[in-house]
Amino acid sequence: MHSKNLHKSGYPMDALCLSYPALKPFLVSAKSGNTSIDFTNPQAVKVLNAALLHHYYRLDYWDIPEGYLCPPVPGRADYIHSIADLLKSTCGSAQDARGLDIGVGANAIYPIIGVTSYDWSFVGSDVDDVAVKNAKTIASKNSVLMNKFQVRKQANSTHIFNGVIEGNERFTFTMCNPPFHKSAQDALSGTRRKTSNLARNKQKRRGGILKDNQAQGFGYGTSLLERKNRDQAANLNFRGQANELWCEGGELAFIQRMVEESVLVKENVVWFTCLVSKSAHLKAIKTSINYHGATQCKVIDMGQGSKLSRFIAWSFSL
Repeated sequence: MHSKNLHKSGYPMDALCLSYPALKPFLVSAKSGNTSIDFTNPQAVKVLNAALLHHYYRLDYWDIPEGYLCPPVPGRADYIHSIADLLKSTCGSAQDARGLDIGVGANAIYPIIGVTSYDWSFVGSDVDDVAVKNAKTIASKNSVLMNKFQVRKQANSTHIFNGVIEGNERFTFTMCNPPFHKSAQDALSGTRRKTSNLARNKQKRRGGILKDNQAQGFGYGTSLLERKNRDQAANLNFRGQANELWCEGGELAFIQRMVEESVLVKENVVWFTCLVSKSAHLKAIKTSINYHGATQCKVIDMGQGSKLSRFIAWSFSL
């Protein structure tokens, strides 16, 4: 993780429970002997997030509606810290930065971390009414976010910046965690894999031995009823609305549309950035950025343990 990531040493469960007692009922003993939570339990994951945001980011209130994406905080923090590095290296400073989070979601995780870590100001946009309402509630119920974070509804789902950025507004950067699946079925398949991996890991922690279908988590050869239960478990454990998980054409089409539309607001933004989940997409995205006349293009690599991630950044003014 990034050297400034507050979570690089793991989760101090005892300290988290002291500052956020609601976490304590969800603690379990891992096979290693360490204290953890059951990551297949969506309520436990949500309460852990609330505890982290209270303990590290000084939030008095955080909650998300049923069925909305519950983000892992450490990886989200890395994106923020890496943007700060980008600003320091290219703009001379990351102070007084103003960010636009495209697809802020009901959880508002990026503005929370950016405001409390760097004292940045943020605008968050979303196409979903429930997400907008919940993000506004988070902003209004936390004194550390007041006057630093506002939420705007994107009224046209085919637009990204248009209708959000106002005429003479200036943003130091934009950021986005785009929907990366091409369809609802593609999103569900990915969710099944995650749920299967969690189920296997949970069983390993308990020292159990899986057999037949259980050994495959939610693999092939299951009955119709078993597959229905599998899909229900997937939806419960890896939540997210359709606009959070998939869009027509998937991640590549979304980012290419973002690049094309960024030309229209190039005078309003210093750095455009976007997470890219698949490295295979980078060549096509760079081609689009160059085609539309950007003067700078950078790929910033990040890592959380064995997981590698990255975001792409482009500018028309540097």
